[in-house]
Amino acid sequence: MTSSEPLRLTIQQVEKLCLFQLSWGRGQQLTATLPYPPLLTSLYQEWRRVYLSFYETAQIPNPLVSTPNAPLRGRAAESGSISTPAIDWHARLVEAEAKLLYEFHRWLRGAELFEIRAQIAQATQESTERGQYTDVFLACTPVALARFPWEAWEIGNEFGSTGTVRIVRTPANIRCETNQRRSHRHRARILAILGDDTGLNFRIDQAAVNSLARVAEVRFVGWQPGQSATEVKDQISQAIADEAGWDVLFFAGHSNETQITGGELAIAPGASLRINEIAPQLTIAKDNGLQFAIFNSCSGLSIAESLINLGLCQVAVMREPIHNQVAQEFLVRFLQNLAAHRDVHASLLTACQFLQLEKNFTFPSAHLLPSLFRHPDAPLFRIEPVGWRQRLQVIAPTRWQAIAVATTVLLSLYAPVQDLLLDRRLGVQAAYRDFTQQVPPPTEPPVTLVQIDDVSIQRSPILGTPTPINREYLASLVDALAARNTQLVGIDYLLDRQQPGKDQILGRAVRSAVAEQGTVFVFGAIKTFTDPESGVVPASQIVDLNWSAEGLINAFPTHLTLPTTVDQCATVCPFSYLLSLIYATYFDRAIANPPRPQLSSTTHWRTQLLEFVETTVPSDHLAAVLRRSHYHPMTNWSRTIDQLWLRPVIDYSVPADRAYRRVSAWQLLEENSPDLADLSQQIVIIAPGGYGGAGIDGKSDTFPMPTAMAYWRDRLFPNQPPFLTGAEAHAYMSYHLLSQRWVVPIPDLWMVGVAILVGKGTAMRFAHHQRRGQWSQNRRFYSALGASGGSIGYGLLGLQLFTSLGVLFPWVLPTVIFWVYILPMLRKKPNA
Repeated sequence: MTSSEPLRLTIQQVEKLCLFQLSWGRGQQLTATLPYPPLLTSLYQEWRRVYLSFYETAQIPNPLVSTPNAPLRGRAAESGSISTPAIDWHARLVEAEAKLLYEFHRWLRGAELFEIRAQIAQATQESTERGQYTDVFLACTPVALARFPWEAWEIGNEFGSTGTVRIVRTPANIRCETNQRRSHRHRARILAILGDDTGLNFRIDQAAVNSLARVAEVRFVGWQPGQSATEVKDQISQAIADEAGWDVLFFAGHSNETQITGGELAIAPGASLRINEIAPQLTIAKDNGLQFAIFNSCSGLSIAESLINLGLCQVAVMREPIHNQVAQEFLVRFLQNLAAHRDVHASLLTACQFLQLEKNFTFPSAHLLPSLFRHPDAPLFRIEPVGWRQRLQVIAPTRWQAIAVATTVLLSLYAPVQDLLLDRRLGVQAAYRDFTQQVPPPTEPPVTLVQIDDVSIQRSPILGTPTPINREYLASLVDALAARNTQLVGIDYLLDRQQPGKDQILGRAVRSAVAEQGTVFVFGAIKTFTDPESGVVPASQIVDLNWSAEGLINAFPTHLTLPTTVDQCATVCPFSYLLSLIYATYFDRAIANPPRPQLSSTTHWRTQLLEFVETTVPSDHLAAVLRRSHYHPMTNWSRTIDQLWLRPVIDYSVPADRAYRRVSAWQLLEENSPDLADLSQQIVIIAPGGYGGAGIDGKSDTFPMPTAMAYWRDRLFPNQPPFLTGAEAHAYMSYHLLSQRWVVPIPDLWMVGVAILVGKGTAMRFAHHQRRGQWSQNRRFYSALGASGGSIGYGLLGLQLFTSLGVLFPWVLPTVIFWVYILPMLRKKPNA
């Protein structure tokens, strides 16, 4: 539970009147004047006299000390005496406490304070509905008012309020600001000062403080036999000002109030250290991260006020003299809660409740003594978790965050969603390229697509029904390409069925091109259950793999197809990859005498090519680079869970005319265009052009046009058909392989994990500001603005990294999960 907007209550006594002033929010305040009852002073003095008498005479067993009655942790002479051993001081103390609290509450229930009590009750109820408690910062003058047990004030009971009101004290005058810089120490550091132990025993104190060693670094300093007072003072002063800094300062021993010097601490027999003497060291400690001080000693009002006045965040003290064993019982409970990572106020209240409910018969009135003083601008100190389990608990999601994370993870693994997000992402990338003028300059594309489209079918007297494709028509295209000196031809058709009579025509055309032009042919093949590479049916005798090649045409129209491993191409090889490898080998002038297909060859031609590249081509040449290219091991592994992690994507944000040139089959046969006069330096792919029935095993060879291609079609190619063919995907792949322009996508799941960490860290930072009371309207606005700017900036950076480095960072799912984590904090009500 967190604290709501604090209320500030100032009480000032002037002669016989007390002025109450309650302030909150943006300048709202209420004032009331209440007569001060002199009886209250008399009842307090009587209670204090009986309190001291009880603890000075009580026989309280303590297993760790030899005498059952340990003394008070104070040296100054106190009022109260023992009139007779027969007096029941326990009963007298219970009675005195009841009378004091009755009169105290009766006074505070005066009609003059009704509006103030009602406002506190209203604020408490509102905080309760938000799952928060209400802190009331109380400042009293003169000090006589501060001695009353204000923490016992039952505010809101008369209004039926069920919320929690916590009284936290603050001095009337504070001259120094608190240190807003949070310590970056991995573990909290605690300095424990053990004062003069005359008549006391600190073994329980030491054990209690040492119990924090599992969550904090603890160091003890104090008087040792043989040390002089000056040596002890120097030792303590140097320890406080240690440049490594401290988070907690602890003191156990005798102490007392002083009017001018800020209180005194007994540090050795007959020697005291006044707060004003170590004020410079305390200021250094504050600047080095000191957050909290606890004085488990007597009469600490002036000590607390002086330390808060120096700018310390919070100080816990005992307002009255305290019995040694009571101090130890309180300390043990307090530190147990502190070790459980509760804040100091919650720890103090829990320890007081323990004294009241569990130890009230043994230690009557003890629960009224502890008080927490706090700088109004300081957040409550707690020891932060340091173990991996605690850190895991800190980042653990809420129920709705867990639902959002689970949903996002499932979406990041669901292929249709991934395809949709990738398509839209590439569409945005195309617009970004266009807007920033980062489009590759127009050059001669490496691929020419000869597409058998509907117009070609209509104009051909022999094509007829194009399913399966007429071999005689393919032969006419092969002859036309040979006439144009084409050196590399890919046929994106699966010729796995015979066409008697027509197969021989195609076979003659292919052999003629090989014999006369040295043309390399790569025919389409697919992977079947019985054959890893099933292509041209051997009985057709169209080709022989000793002078031609086959490549797998199975491919995703969204991702690049590469060999699984370096050695895979010896058995099966992707269609576009093989075409690119041959292109890089044949058309690199620095590579001499690459293996040409020979009709008389008796050796597998693709094997010849691979061996030539491995043994002859220098390693820095494109052909050698392509030969070594294959999927990342993570990509191969991800296929076991139906994912495509780190598999390069086809970058459709590049206009199609940079990757390939379209030629309709009828144009190749009927026109003598100068652009088609010489195709000797081109990869030429003969492929379907989008007619109905094209495809394999009933699966269409056409796909919906990617958003990125549609973007360029609307601007540059209005006559382009509104779909994507498989051959166009292969052409894009060859373009990327030859230009070594690969775009590697970072998996959505990975970036969702990063977004969870960033979102949780940002939310924790916002929560830190809120705990410190710094969650103002302006800070919330600028935090939301910064988060929005960061999300947009991440998107723009991702667009540029895509263009410059070829890395695709997902945006939608990571951004959604980032906002799932931070939005609840941004919706929280600002502090005043």
